[in-house]
Amino acid sequence: MMARAFALLELIFISTVRQTKRGYRSGLLALVMNILQIVIFVAVFYVIFEYLGLRGSAIRGDFILYMMTGIFLFITNAKTIGAVLGAEGPASPMMHHAPMNTAVAIAAAALSALYIQALSLLVVLTTVHVALRPLVIYDPGGALMMFILSWFSGLSIGIVLLALKPWAPNLVKIIALVYTRANMIASGKMFVVNQMPPRIRDFFDWNPLFHIIDQARGYTFINYNPMHTGWEYPLLISVILLFIGLLIEFSTKRNASISWFAGR
Repeated sequence: MMARAFALLELIFISTVRQTKRGYRSGLLALVMNILQIVIFVAVFYVIFEYLGLRGSAIRGDFILYMMTGIFLFITNAKTIGAVLGAEGPASPMMHHAPMNTAVAIAAAALSALYIQALSLLVVLTTVHVALRPLVIYDPGGALMMFILSWFSGLSIGIVLLALKPWAPNLVKIIALVYTRANMIASGKMFVVNQMPPRIRDFFDWNPLFHIIDQARGYTFINYNPMHTGWEYPLLISVILLFIGLLIEFSTKRNASISWFAGR
Protein backbone atom coordinates (compact mmCIF):
# COMPACT_ATOMS: atom_id res chain seq x y z
CA MET A 1 0.00 0.00 0.00
CA MET A 2 2.85 2.38 0.78
CA ALA A 3 4.48 1.60 -2.56
CA ARG A 4 1.22 2.28 -4.39
CA ALA A 5 0.74 5.53 -2.49
CA PHE A 6 4.24 6.75 -3.40
CA ALA A 7 3.72 5.67 -7.01
CA LEU A 8 0.48 7.68 -7.12
CA LEU A 9 2.18 10.74 -5.62
CA GLU A 10 4.99 10.43 -8.16
CA LEU A 11 2.46 10.24 -10.99
CA ILE A 12 0.66 13.34 -9.67
CA PHE A 13 3.98 15.18 -9.39
CA ILE A 14 4.98 14.31 -12.98
CA SER A 15 1.53 15.26 -14.27
CA THR A 16 1.68 18.55 -12.33
CA VAL A 17 5.02 19.44 -13.91
CA ARG A 18 3.61 18.59 -17.34
CA GLN A 19 0.50 20.68 -16.67
CA THR A 20 2.60 23.64 -15.47
CA LYS A 21 4.58 23.68 -18.72
CA ARG A 22 1.48 23.18 -20.83
CA GLY A 23 1.29 25.90 -23.48
CA TYR A 24 4.75 27.25 -22.59
CA ARG A 25 8.29 26.13 -23.24
CA SER A 26 9.11 26.05 -19.53
CA GLY A 27 7.58 26.49 -16.11
CA LEU A 28 9.56 29.73 -15.68
CA LEU A 29 7.89 31.25 -18.73
CA ALA A 30 4.47 30.27 -17.34
CA LEU A 31 5.37 32.01 -14.07
CA VAL A 32 6.58 35.16 -15.85
CA MET A 33 3.43 35.38 -17.96
CA ASN A 34 1.22 34.98 -14.89
CA ILE A 35 3.14 37.69 -12.99
CA LEU A 36 2.89 39.98 -16.01
CA GLN A 37 -0.88 39.49 -16.08
CA ILE A 38 -1.14 40.37 -12.38
CA VAL A 39 0.99 43.49 -12.82
CA ILE A 40 -1.17 44.62 -15.77
CA PHE A 41 -4.35 44.09 -13.74
CA VAL A 42 -2.96 46.06 -10.80
CA ALA A 43 -1.76 48.88 -13.08
CA VAL A 44 -5.12 49.13 -14.87
CA PHE A 45 -7.13 49.23 -11.66
CA TYR A 46 -4.69 51.70 -10.12
CA VAL A 47 -5.26 54.06 -13.06
CA ILE A 48 -9.04 53.55 -12.83
CA PHE A 49 -9.09 54.36 -9.12
CA GLU A 50 -6.90 57.42 -9.66
CA TYR A 51 -8.86 58.68 -12.66
CA LEU A 52 -12.28 58.22 -11.03
CA GLY A 53 -11.09 59.47 -7.66
CA LEU A 54 -12.06 56.29 -5.84
CA ARG A 55 -8.97 55.94 -3.68
CA GLY A 56 -10.76 57.71 -0.84
CA SER A 57 -13.36 54.90 -0.73
CA ALA A 58 -10.70 52.22 -0.28
CA ILE A 59 -9.68 50.77 3.08
CA ARG A 60 -7.32 53.00 5.05
CA GLY A 61 -3.95 51.32 4.62
CA ASP A 62 -1.59 50.30 1.84
CA PHE A 63 -3.42 50.79 -1.47
CA ILE A 64 -1.40 48.12 -3.28
CA LEU A 65 -2.38 45.54 -0.66
CA TYR A 66 -6.00 46.63 -1.08
CA MET A 67 -5.84 45.97 -4.83
CA MET A 68 -3.84 42.76 -4.45
CA THR A 69 -6.35 41.22 -2.03
CA GLY A 70 -9.01 41.66 -4.69
CA ILE A 71 -7.19 41.13 -7.95
CA PHE A 72 -4.97 38.25 -6.88
CA LEU A 73 -7.76 36.18 -5.31
CA PHE A 74 -9.91 36.79 -8.39
CA ILE A 75 -7.11 35.64 -10.71
CA THR A 76 -6.37 32.60 -8.53
CA ASN A 77 -10.03 31.55 -8.59
CA ALA A 78 -10.40 32.08 -12.34
CA LYS A 79 -7.10 30.40 -13.23
CA THR A 80 -7.94 27.35 -11.11
CA ILE A 81 -11.34 26.97 -12.76
CA GLY A 82 -9.72 27.22 -16.19
CA ALA A 83 -6.97 24.74 -15.31
CA VAL A 84 -9.35 22.12 -13.90
CA LEU A 85 -11.82 22.61 -16.73
CA GLY A 86 -8.97 22.07 -19.20
CA ALA A 87 -7.79 18.84 -17.56
CA GLU A 88 -7.98 15.58 -19.50
CA GLY A 89 -11.41 13.97 -19.27
CA PRO A 90 -12.39 10.28 -19.28
CA ALA A 91 -12.39 10.13 -23.10
CA SER A 92 -8.94 11.71 -23.44
CA PRO A 93 -6.18 9.64 -25.10
CA MET A 94 -4.07 10.14 -21.96
CA MET A 95 -6.51 7.93 -20.05
CA HIS A 96 -5.39 4.97 -22.19
CA HIS A 97 -2.00 4.98 -20.46
CA ALA A 98 -2.20 3.16 -17.13
CA PRO A 99 -2.09 4.10 -14.29
CA MET A 100 -3.27 7.53 -15.52
CA ASN A 101 -6.85 8.41 -14.54
CA THR A 102 -9.11 11.45 -14.28
CA ALA A 103 -8.40 11.92 -10.57
CA VAL A 104 -4.69 12.32 -11.30
CA ALA A 105 -5.42 14.71 -14.16
CA ILE A 106 -7.67 16.89 -11.98
CA ALA A 107 -5.19 16.89 -9.09
CA ALA A 108 -2.33 17.82 -11.44
CA ALA A 109 -4.30 20.70 -13.00
CA ALA A 110 -5.34 22.07 -9.59
CA LEU A 111 -1.86 21.76 -8.04
CA SER A 112 -0.28 23.34 -11.12
CA ALA A 113 -2.57 26.38 -10.76
CA LEU A 114 -1.83 26.59 -7.02
CA TYR A 115 1.92 26.35 -7.62
CA ILE A 116 1.95 29.13 -10.24
CA GLN A 117 -0.29 31.44 -8.21
CA ALA A 118 1.62 30.90 -4.96
CA LEU A 119 4.96 31.64 -6.63
CA SER A 120 3.50 34.68 -8.37
CA LEU A 121 2.15 36.01 -5.07
CA LEU A 122 5.51 35.51 -3.37
CA VAL A 123 7.44 37.20 -6.18
CA VAL A 124 5.10 40.20 -6.51
CA LEU A 125 4.83 40.88 -2.76
CA THR A 126 8.58 40.46 -2.25
CA THR A 127 9.35 42.82 -5.14
CA VAL A 128 6.99 45.50 -3.81
CA HIS A 129 8.28 45.04 -0.25
CA VAL A 130 11.93 45.39 -1.30
CA ALA A 131 11.75 47.83 -4.20
CA LEU A 132 8.90 50.20 -3.28
CA ARG A 133 7.92 50.14 0.40
CA PRO A 134 7.56 47.68 3.29
CA LEU A 135 4.28 45.79 3.31
CA VAL A 136 2.66 44.89 6.62
CA ILE A 137 -0.06 42.21 6.73
CA TYR A 138 -2.03 42.17 9.99
CA ASP A 139 -2.70 38.40 10.03
CA PRO A 140 -0.60 36.57 7.40
CA GLY A 141 -2.00 33.17 8.42
CA GLY A 142 -5.60 34.26 7.91
CA ALA A 143 -4.78 35.97 4.61
CA LEU A 144 -3.03 32.79 3.42
CA MET A 145 -6.09 30.76 4.43
CA MET A 146 -8.27 32.98 2.21
CA PHE A 147 -5.84 32.48 -0.67
CA ILE A 148 -6.14 28.70 -0.25
CA LEU A 149 -9.93 29.03 0.02
CA SER A 150 -10.12 30.99 -3.24
CA TRP A 151 -8.12 28.19 -4.90
CA PHE A 152 -10.32 25.51 -3.33
CA SER A 153 -13.47 27.32 -4.47
CA GLY A 154 -12.11 27.42 -8.03
CA LEU A 155 -11.21 23.73 -7.78
CA SER A 156 -14.76 22.79 -6.72
CA ILE A 157 -16.44 24.84 -9.45
CA GLY A 158 -13.96 23.54 -12.02
CA ILE A 159 -14.67 19.90 -11.12
CA VAL A 160 -18.43 20.40 -11.56
CA LEU A 161 -17.91 22.03 -14.96
CA LEU A 162 -15.38 19.38 -16.01
CA ALA A 163 -17.79 16.58 -15.05
CA LEU A 164 -20.57 18.21 -17.10
CA LYS A 165 -18.32 19.00 -20.05
CA PRO A 166 -18.73 15.65 -21.92
CA TRP A 167 -22.53 15.97 -21.67
CA ALA A 168 -22.81 19.58 -22.83
CA PRO A 169 -19.42 20.99 -23.90
CA ASN A 170 -20.70 24.18 -25.52
CA LEU A 171 -22.99 25.03 -22.60
CA VAL A 172 -20.17 24.47 -20.09
CA LYS A 173 -17.89 26.83 -22.04
CA ILE A 174 -20.59 29.51 -21.94
CA ILE A 175 -21.20 29.01 -18.20
CA ALA A 176 -17.46 29.23 -17.42
CA LEU A 177 -17.10 32.38 -19.55
CA VAL A 178 -20.15 34.08 -18.01
CA TYR A 179 -19.07 33.20 -14.46
CA THR A 180 -15.54 34.51 -14.99
CA ARG A 181 -16.71 37.72 -16.66
CA ALA A 182 -19.40 38.30 -14.01
CA ASN A 183 -16.79 37.97 -11.28
CA MET A 184 -14.99 41.00 -12.68
CA ILE A 185 -17.70 42.93 -10.82
CA ALA A 186 -19.53 40.36 -8.65
CA SER A 187 -16.37 39.36 -6.77
CA GLY A 188 -16.38 42.77 -5.07
CA LYS A 189 -12.69 43.34 -5.64
CA MET A 190 -13.31 47.00 -6.48
CA PHE A 191 -15.54 47.72 -3.48
CA VAL A 192 -15.41 47.82 0.30
CA VAL A 193 -18.28 45.61 1.45
CA ASN A 194 -18.86 47.49 4.71
CA GLN A 195 -19.49 50.67 2.70
CA MET A 196 -21.95 49.10 0.22
CA PRO A 197 -25.70 49.79 0.59
CA PRO A 198 -27.70 46.66 1.52
CA ARG A 199 -29.66 46.67 -1.76
CA ILE A 200 -26.39 46.60 -3.72
CA ARG A 201 -24.73 44.09 -1.40
CA ASP A 202 -27.59 41.62 -1.90
CA PHE A 203 -26.68 41.32 -5.58
CA PHE A 204 -23.20 40.02 -4.69
CA ASP A 205 -23.88 38.08 -1.49
CA TRP A 206 -24.47 34.78 -3.35
CA ASN A 207 -20.90 34.73 -4.66
CA PRO A 208 -18.38 32.73 -2.54
CA LEU A 209 -15.50 34.81 -3.95
CA PHE A 210 -17.24 37.98 -2.72
CA HIS A 211 -17.02 36.64 0.85
CA ILE A 212 -13.44 35.39 0.42
CA ILE A 213 -12.08 38.72 -0.80
CA ASP A 214 -13.79 40.69 1.96
CA GLN A 215 -12.52 38.26 4.61
CA ALA A 216 -9.01 38.46 3.14
CA ARG A 217 -9.08 42.22 3.59
CA GLY A 218 -10.14 41.74 7.19
CA TYR A 219 -7.07 39.59 7.80
CA THR A 220 -4.80 41.94 5.82
CA PHE A 221 -5.74 45.30 7.40
CA ILE A 222 -5.76 45.88 11.14
CA ASN A 223 -8.40 48.62 10.88
CA TYR A 224 -10.95 46.68 8.79
CA ASN A 225 -13.47 44.27 10.30
CA PRO A 226 -15.80 42.45 7.82
CA MET A 227 -19.35 42.71 9.17
CA HIS A 228 -21.43 41.25 6.34
CA THR A 229 -19.41 38.25 5.13
CA GLY A 230 -17.91 35.07 6.51
CA TRP A 231 -15.44 32.44 5.35
CA GLU A 232 -17.75 29.59 6.47
CA TYR A 233 -20.18 30.16 3.58
CA PRO A 234 -17.64 29.79 0.72
CA LEU A 235 -16.07 26.79 2.47
CA LEU A 236 -19.45 25.05 2.80
CA ILE A 237 -20.44 25.82 -0.79
CA SER A 238 -17.05 24.60 -2.06
CA VAL A 239 -17.30 21.29 -0.16
CA ILE A 240 -20.85 20.72 -1.48
CA LEU A 241 -19.79 21.50 -5.06
CA LEU A 242 -16.75 19.25 -4.68
CA PHE A 243 -18.89 16.25 -3.71
CA ILE A 244 -21.43 16.99 -6.44
CA GLY A 245 -18.66 17.28 -9.01
CA LEU A 246 -17.04 14.01 -7.90
CA LEU A 247 -20.39 12.20 -8.11
CA ILE A 248 -21.04 13.51 -11.63
CA GLU A 249 -17.45 12.73 -12.61
CA PHE A 250 -17.83 9.12 -11.38
CA SER A 251 -21.00 8.71 -13.42
CA THR A 252 -19.43 10.36 -16.47
CA LYS A 253 -16.35 8.15 -16.28
CA ARG A 254 -18.50 5.01 -16.33
CA ASN A 255 -20.40 6.17 -19.42
CA ALA A 256 -17.65 8.04 -21.27
CA SER A 257 -17.13 7.36 -24.94
CA ILE A 258 -14.87 8.91 -27.54
CA SER A 259 -17.86 9.02 -29.89
CA TRP A 260 -19.37 11.72 -27.65
CA PHE A 261 -16.99 14.21 -29.18
CA ALA A 262 -17.57 13.20 -32.80
CA GLY A 263 -18.64 16.20 -34.82
CA ARG A 264 -18.28 18.60 -31.90
